[in-house]
Amino acid sequence: MVAPSNSRSVAVYCAASFGYQKAFQQAALSLAHALVAANRPLVYGGGNSGIMGIVSGAVANSDGGKVTGIIPYAILAAGGEKDKGNGQPRSNSIAEALDEKRNGEMETIVVDSMHERKIQMAKRVGAFVGLPGGFGTFEEILEVITWNQLNIHNKPVIILNVLSYYNTLRDLIKNGVREGFIRPQNEKLVIFVDGPADHKEHENFDWGQAALDAIGAWEHDKVSTLPFHWTKDVDSSDMGMGLPNGNGKADMHGSTIPGFHGLHSLKLTNGWFKRVWHVRSRSGRI
Repeated sequence: MVAPSNSRSVAVYCAASFGYQKAFQQAALSLAHALVAANRPLVYGGGNSGIMGIVSGAVANSDGGKVTGIIPYAILAAGGEKDKGNGQPRSNSIAEALDEKRNGEMETIVVDSMHERKIQMAKRVGAFVGLPGGFGTFEEILEVITWNQLNIHNKPVIILNVLSYYNTLRDLIKNGVREGFIRPQNEKLVIFVDGPADHKEHENFDWGQAALDAIGAWEHDKVSTLPFHWTKDVDSSDMGMGLPNGNGKADMHGSTIPGFHGLHSLKLTNGWFKRVWHVRSRSGRI
């Protein structure tokens, strides 16, 4: 089994939209404040709109906050991800989080593809937290759960079930168990945080501390994984970054790139290695 990560950084998966409920936005703000208070750097998808912008803005606006945003070049060049509904910031504190003022440390990494974005996020963190979101958020959450199952990494995946938003996902997982497609013990590969039974209390609930408590409660030694050993039980979150050729190097179309290790069967394109830009800033966004 892969050993747990020592990284204190947390990847947050969430929407580039605000959603229609104030509780979704407040949960994002709560999570941001908890990360800063616990000295846990944020890793996220690099956007500045919607819930994504609330989380990153609130961390970056705080003294001592550390943010790493990872965004594909195509999305950056198009002006970033846009709100898919007509949601709006629902409080002054949310508007303040979206302000351009920055007190913390920000780093933006521009990559070539969505796949590389996910790899770059996963390999930097020790835990994942999912807030409400759409297709992209669903896919990201499910992928890192699957990586736990495949013994690629051993990291807690926490879903903040604000206003029971993810009840249907939990039902889907349980149905997979009932129908024989998911092992019963693998329900534990993801932790749902439900908050108060009364939804009226969700706007003011401390979702951030609840997420950190769930991360701390992760029983990494009790994870049920499939018997796959990608790199001798070393965290393989960056497995897609190259192809081993037997001498510790990665071959790609005749080129030899030292230091890359990954899956024997994974195909890459030259574009993966063309562009990885790092932009560090203490104020402003790309």
